[in-house]
Amino acid sequence: MPRGRYSLHDPHDHTPLGEEHFHCATGPSGWRYVSQLTAPSGDHTGSVDLTLDDLGRPIRLQLHAASWQVRGAALDGVTWVRTDPTGEHATEGNVPAHAFTGASPAFHVALARLLRLTPGEGAKRIRLVGFTSPVLAPRTFDQAWALVDRTAHPTDNGVLTVDEYQVSDLETGEQHSVHLAGDVVLAAPGIELEELESPPSSFA
Repeated sequence: MPRGRYSLHDPHDHTPLGEEHFHCATGPSGWRYVSQLTAPSGDHTGSVDLTLDDLGRPIRLQLHAASWQVRGAALDGVTWVRTDPTGEHATEGNVPAHAFTGASPAFHVALARLLRLTPGEGAKRIRLVGFTSPVLAPRTFDQAWALVDRTAHPTDNGVLTVDEYQVSDLETGEQHSVHLAGDVVLAAPGIELEELESPPSSFA
């Protein structure tokens, strides 16, 4: 069960945004990721709880940020309920999309698991609903993912396979790279892996 800490920063000006303390685990029915987010001051700012089924579909998502809350799942596309800070008004949403995304490293792992790309395969287009911090406002957009490299690195615990993905925003044309080892993000825009207490889990 990987457990560790990511540092988060603005991918454009590198302003520190805080840290995400996480643990995740694979199982016979899928994968679960749980984390707590803190500001640079150390104050608690939110949490992420994401569960995937064996096919990589989001069967349970809970996000908390700035008193806002989102609960969602893959249902007729993706469906969610977003609750305001007072708890008095909840809004429902449903979009014919494939998955959720957001600032958490969990979503990179989830999308790679859902797409199951192979090196040299063409890019796959995917429609996503992203939740933007700090108020978890939903936005629907399209990305294209391609697995451009897979490298085996010998370590004391065996061979560590690192996948490099090229991710393209189909609205703006911007591209960036995401490096994954199993269910851990090694590097991505705005994300740095600072601590890892045990090796990443590999998906069957």
